Amino acid sequence: MNEPTLNYVLCPGSAAPPVAPDRTPAPAQQHRMAYWEWNATGNPAHPHVVVCVHGLSRQGRDFDTLARVLSAHARVICPDVVGRGQSDWLADPMGYQIPHYAADMLVLLAQLQKQGAITTLDWVGTSMGGLIGMGIAGQPGLPLPVRRLVLNDVGPVIQWEALQRIGQYLGQLAQFASLQQAADAMWAISTSFGPHTPAQWLELSRAMVRALPESEGGGITLHYDPAIAVPFKTLTPESAAAGEAALWQLYDHIQARTLLLRGAQSDLLSRATARAMAERGPRARVVEFEEVGHAPTLVAADQVAVVTNFLLAAEGVVAG
Repeated sequence: MNEPTLNYVLCPGSAAPPVAPDRTPAPAQQHRMAYWEWNATGNPAHPHVVVCVHGLSRQGRDFDTLARVLSAHARVICPDVVGRGQSDWLADPMGYQIPHYAADMLVLLAQLQKQGAITTLDWVGTSMGGLIGMGIAGQPGLPLPVRRLVLNDVGPVIQWEALQRIGQYLGQLAQFASLQQAADAMWAISTSFGPHTPAQWLELSRAMVRALPESEGGGITLHYDPAIAVPFKTLTPESAAAGEAALWQLYDHIQARTLLLRGAQSDLLSRATARAMAERGPRARVVEFEEVGHAPTLVAADQVAVVTNFLLAAEGVVAG
């Protein structure tokens, strides 16, 4: 079966001491960002690159189902954003914010470009990954412009009630005896992702945990640095509203053809915001998925088909 390789890129910004005893400390004033590369094209330096970036408390293996399909046509790069998955944790928790993440992605793109010239760059971003994508695609003058952008249930306006809901569990790392127990606990706060079979959810949960040493009681816990919650908890309704103007400015500068996915029951991306995104800036094509809230996991066949058709359609065929 087609499986990804795990790679790393060194980025500016000091790492915290490794949590796992077998991990080597990062060089001074740097941290390692891990990324999973899928490539079944036969060309290790294929010029079409699709970057897939996950949500706030998730990690790059979320995209396995989509990446397997896309990897026959492109290099598919699925980072573990710093503080998550196989990436280092940051020494300064206030680095866990969109500008820092976007800067890391530019370092990653530069490393990929050195490995082989990129002629086509596409971006798929779920929630936080979409905000990072807006930060990349909305910057004029970048040497690697984004051709097509998929924003998965996120836009410049994020509903305050959704931020409050996420804040209730973010950073609360419980201890579990088994993967199934962890999966059940995660499902309790993730039912808005929409219908999944038990097997699908268990597979989505597999990379969401890390082993705890016996000195900490053994078992497993969630993969991410609980300190990602530190800057999140400084948000207020006023600061969130103030950030909207900057995000709209980025959105309005996007030149990439843009597909906006929305869970029909999403509490994070309102239908009104989705309508506005269809009418301004890149004039996103909007696709809604019924019986799904925040956010579609891109595991269901209909969701995968919408994204792959958008990314792989010939120029001039894609609406939007």
